[in-house]
Amino acid sequence: MFIRLYSLFVLALDLITLSFRICYTILVAFYRAFRPPPLKNLNGEIAMVVGAGSGVGKEIAIQLSQLGVIVACVDINAENCKATVQRAVQLSGNAKPYICDVTNEDQVTATVTKIVLEIGEITMLFHCCGFLSPHALIRDPPKIRQTIDISVLSHFWLLDSVLPSMKRAGKGHIVALSSVAGLSAGLSGITGGKGCIPLSAAQFAIQGLAESLHTELRHSNSNIIITLVHIYPFVVGAELLKDIRFRIPSYFGTMVASEAAHKILNGVRRNYTEFSIPGYLLYIGHALRMLPKKVSFMLRDLLDSGVNFG
Repeated sequence: MFIRLYSLFVLALDLITLSFRICYTILVAFYRAFRPPPLKNLNGEIAMVVGAGSGVGKEIAIQLSQLGVIVACVDINAENCKATVQRAVQLSGNAKPYICDVTNEDQVTATVTKIVLEIGEITMLFHCCGFLSPHALIRDPPKIRQTIDISVLSHFWLLDSVLPSMKRAGKGHIVALSSVAGLSAGLSGITGGKGCIPLSAAQFAIQGLAESLHTELRHSNSNIIITLVHIYPFVVGAELLKDIRFRIPSYFGTMVASEAAHKILNGVRRNYTEFSIPGYLLYIGHALRMLPKKVSFMLRDLLDSGVNFG
């Protein structure tokens, strides 16, 4: 009897403590929504930016170099990769090009080894080639295997090679970019088609990977931070607006890649675990998970972009 009462007392105490901690965490999160944490200094960091040849990856690489980061620009397109490096150097940045097919495990291992030997231990990893632009989806929908290899499997090859480097350095920050399709099907804003199902599945996989990796590293007391960034594809290229027909255009602003990269780096420098571009989509995605599935379908019908992928 005494043991049972003691167990109930311990359980009650744990629940009370947990309740206070949850309330405190919610209050801190609410406070930080109005007063974000300060931006951390990245000077001297060594970043590997995958997909640095174009789009958001290119802008992230250039802006990182301007923040004092030594940037290893990685891309399968040699010409685009070298152009990014040239632009970074013109702006007094420090960057080097590395040509690599990240879907090839051997190439990834060789590239990471080369970066470590030539620059130093990698302390930041940006995976920017996991989502496609609306233009690419409209003109040439990717094959299923290609989508999964680029968006999902490449993460494993990169992590296997980069994590040991970060552990040797004693610190690290891994940043994965994903489409908002990883938040909810109701937020994808795209209309069916052969190119969308594999892409949405891949984005969900990236979210699961990031959450699992975060949990594993947290329990291992590792000084490595995981950041998952959800991006709405139609807001990172104003020049592609002519290819997209929005059902209600005023619902969506357009955002050039440089602005999106700036917002991404601000979130990374504040050590956010997860955020979205634009920011409100993350909260909408979480809210939809608590509502009946039919509600997400209704929202999708309302926000449907009207793009024909057929």
